[in-house]
Amino acid sequence: MASPDGASGAEGGPEEPELSITLTLRMLMHGKEIGSIIGKKGETVKRIREQSSARITISEGSCPERITTITGSTDAVFRAVSMIAFKLEEDLGAGSADGAAAGRAPVTLRLVIPASQCGSLIGKAGAKIREIRESTGAQVQVAGDLLPNSTERAVTVSGVPDTIIQCVRQICAVILESPPKGATIPYHPGLSLGTIL
Repeated sequence: MASPDGASGAEGGPEEPELSITLTLRMLMHGKEIGSIIGKKGETVKRIREQSSARITISEGSCPERITTITGSTDAVFRAVSMIAFKLEEDLGAGSADGAAAGRAPVTLRLVIPASQCGSLIGKAGAKIREIRESTGAQVQVAGDLLPNSTERAVTVSGVPDTIIQCVRQICAVILESPPKGATIPYHPGLSLGTIL
């Protein structure tokens, strides 16, 4: 008698495990990209937050690189990444008139991922990362070196926004399946410059 009850209780269920996962994605961005994402008086980042319902924080600091952290349900995070990718294409691709004529300029996102998860992302003899490249059409590069003073690596994803979004989805699926091992020392831009006067 328990099984029909169980089944009826689970009808609304398939969505729930997905929604209850909180995903945090960290991206390394240059000043120009940060300017594009924040927008005039912070209007752009406010719109992305509202429409994606993800939490988005941008590290403080005057150094040329900053970390953008996106947290929320997997759907919210992907919506935010999608909006960011299209915004970067619109702003940074528009700068070159010849770029527009030659087709869409590729967008590059640099994800910051604990090194202990990069092995799963690359896969045996590079099989996993090759599969992600082939199925999405995006360029994916995992840095060989750790980011300064951290246990994280940069994973660079390039392509048109649609391919980038598919690629980020697949990367996140791998990351969610293989949690980081040991303590992660997060990367903070600017710390590698030694003493800041």
